[in-house]
Amino acid sequence: MKRTIYFLLCGLLLYLTRATCHGHEEPTSFANLEIGSDSIDLTISASNLDLAHDLKDIEPKMLLDANVIKNTQDELSNILLSRIKLLSDGRILTGKLVSVSPIPEKRDLSFKFRYPMTAHPKEFQMECHLFPYDPRHRTYLNIYQGKSLFQQLTFEGKVSSFVFRPNEPQSILLVIREFTYEGIHHIFIGPDHILFVIGLLLLGGSISQLLRILTAFTLAHSITLGLATFRLLSPPASIIEPIIALSIVVVGIHAFYGQKQRDPRMLFAFGFGLIHGFGFASVLQEMELPAHALGWSLLAFNVGVEIGQACILVAVAPALAILAKNSPVLARRLTHGLALGVTTAGAFWFFQRVF
Repeated sequence: MKRTIYFLLCGLLLYLTRATCHGHEEPTSFANLEIGSDSIDLTISASNLDLAHDLKDIEPKMLLDANVIKNTQDELSNILLSRIKLLSDGRILTGKLVSVSPIPEKRDLSFKFRYPMTAHPKEFQMECHLFPYDPRHRTYLNIYQGKSLFQQLTFEGKVSSFVFRPNEPQSILLVIREFTYEGIHHIFIGPDHILFVIGLLLLGGSISQLLRILTAFTLAHSITLGLATFRLLSPPASIIEPIIALSIVVVGIHAFYGQKQRDPRMLFAFGFGLIHGFGFASVLQEMELPAHALGWSLLAFNVGVEIGQACILVAVAPALAILAKNSPVLARRLTHGLALGVTTAGAFWFFQRVF
């Protein structure tokens, strides 16, 4: 048992090393589908990295240049249209490019397509697989009836087709399921959030003590997540992301040297949790919240984040406790190694995000 736990924790140390190189990145694109009386407007925002993959002799950064955009927009739009199929009551609609515009701060390009239709259908079907070269890629779809958001879907992996009916908004249960999943997913694709939680757990403690620490983190990031999601307070990512990295350095250094008299982890959890909440909000701001279920979607996302954190707690805390009981020296060495890995990852991200 001791050897098994040791290798599991060593695997975690290797994860820290790998996570340092990747940071909090996930290949995503965003689509807005606006259903009008005689046409459908589809807007797609995708990263220059994904878009450049299918172009010859074009580097991603070149796609933010106006002349390059003009020269490649037809080829790019044809590629995107070939990977999207939109059907109205079973009839295939034909889309045409309306405009292309860069979004430099996100390193994205935004494409607007228009699909004319002769009658208002009872049912739409959309098939979408924008970047098949990357199986991790996800496309978030917001569907609007007029100007009102009434449904949200996610294309990922083998889920590449959806049927939706106008004037039938998502049920509350589907909203809860969608946003709970997004909360869980957001934790596990974000090694910076994972490492912060692990850094808080490394020095151990009773289950009630560790739960109080994670509860403080939960309460704090829930506050700022709500403020940012409703656009009441939204600091720029250029400030938030380096501070998130710095928070990982702080908890890593503290875990390396150990606590002396007072345990400051509750303060770390709450104080830095306020900052992490702004980081969590980024995905919700991109997805938008359904008007008919604002509170439920925000609550469900938070529940998903907490489920993710609970999984980390269950995986790490008992393993460290058992190892500490059976081999204190080995546990101390491994804790120092993990703390060093957390600190190194945080420092790397800090300098990467600042400079």
